[in-house]
Amino acid sequence: MKKKTAIITIGVLLVGLMIFIIISTAYSPIDKAIDKAKIEEKEDKPEKKEPVEEKEIETEHNVTGKVKDLVTGAVQETVDFLTNNEARVVAIGDSLTQGVGDETGDGGYVGMLEDALNSTEETIVEFENYGKRGRRTDQLLKYLEDPKVATSISDANIVLITIGANDILQVVKENFTNITIDDFKEARVGYEDRLKKIFEKIYSLNPNAEVYFLGFYDPFGRYFPEVKELGVIVQNWNQTGKAITEKYNNATYIPTIDLFDDRGVDLFWKDNFHPNYKGYHRIAERVLEFLHKENEQ
Repeated sequence: MKKKTAIITIGVLLVGLMIFIIISTAYSPIDKAIDKAKIEEKEDKPEKKEPVEEKEIETEHNVTGKVKDLVTGAVQETVDFLTNNEARVVAIGDSLTQGVGDETGDGGYVGMLEDALNSTEETIVEFENYGKRGRRTDQLLKYLEDPKVATSISDANIVLITIGANDILQVVKENFTNITIDDFKEARVGYEDRLKKIFEKIYSLNPNAEVYFLGFYDPFGRYFPEVKELGVIVQNWNQTGKAITEKYNNATYIPTIDLFDDRGVDLFWKDNFHPNYKGYHRIAERVLEFLHKENEQ
């Protein structure tokens, strides 16, 4: 048993070292964002999508594709549900909310939802995006105290959340010379506590908000398929997020890990961590499906 534990520990250590090398090169902007957040407590304003030069990157990049089809079809009922066709959607969280990696400049899955839900003249859905690259649960919890953010949430019909991936990366960076699965278990306890407080804060601001929490995908599987521990870590953290979400009547957990199982399609940006347009497109479709599913009930 001790021998097996030692082998697992060594394997995870080596993987941790490889991930650290990847992070220290490809993810340097995340590190800078985290360091900057430690020095400056000032948060940025909601991100507005900047117009980009029209160019045909790929056919699927046209918003009149599957996402818009979902809205004009069955999910039109979701649009009708949004308070007489006028609603406010607030997105909070990390780089996945910000849309890092979407090479079209459309703002990731949140931007695609905004385009789709406002694709007809009859719908007016206002979006506010408070996503920030590198943000962890402790930083998001503090950010919710910002009066501007608190007001937005109190007026929201729907709140979308992506958070936690940087909590996992923080464990790797802090323990890469001697990392074990126990390090992730201990960190998950703190993550669970902070996530509960995030939900409680949102509902204290707006008891009627419909909250949608997006689970993690696994960016490591295609590079380290032989290291099952990494997949187990992602699954365990997803289970924690799902369990907390299900404690609230107005909250829904949205899984995303299966969306990135297709190894034959390139769904990642150049940093091999964030989704590219195609990856975000899949997330946007999934969110719309869950919006429709919940509003059918």
